[in-house]
Amino acid sequence: MSDAELVARARQGDTAAFGELVDRHRAAVYRAAHAALGSASEAEDVAQDAFLAAYRRMASYRGEASFKTWLLTIAWRRALSRRRSLAARWRRFVSGDLPEAPVPAGRGRTPEATLIDAELAAHVQRLVRALPARLRDPLLLCAEGEQTYHEIAAVLGIPEGTLKWRVAEARRRLKDRLVRLGYGDE
Repeated sequence: MSDAELVARARQGDTAAFGELVDRHRAAVYRAAHAALGSASEAEDVAQDAFLAAYRRMASYRGEASFKTWLLTIAWRRALSRRRSLAARWRRFVSGDLPEAPVPAGRGRTPEATLIDAELAAHVQRLVRALPARLRDPLLLCAEGEQTYHEIAAVLGIPEGTLKWRVAEARRRLKDRLVRLGYGDE
């Protein structure tokens, strides 16, 4: 059954149909919230809040965008609102309380190589957090790989070309800063 059919049934009061929509889009909504907030527990709270808001506002869904895009827009805006209003949590996010990026530990890897990889991952995390939100948010949403550029642009409320430029600019800035730190070639 398509999202459109489930939406029509949910509008008629079929809670099972809305439950199916939640099941289909739970992971994408969570990842979008996590990209904005950097905290698993905050992302879970925002995801639940977004689904509740979507259920309550089902009658206002006009179908101009896909249901998934509409839902992700609700989640993204709620995540940004929470990020702005929770200054203490934001400071924790910026100060480095994010989980460390996993470092692949392969056969034959020296302890030095593993340490260098961990150091690089820590630098990348700090550099991403230091990007302005207008570059960081599109980069994080694109990095999760679940949505198309078209969907992400709709969620952020910007033209697709602007989104592509912001992602490219964020990557360029990260690369430049990593080169200055001694990683990679100029």
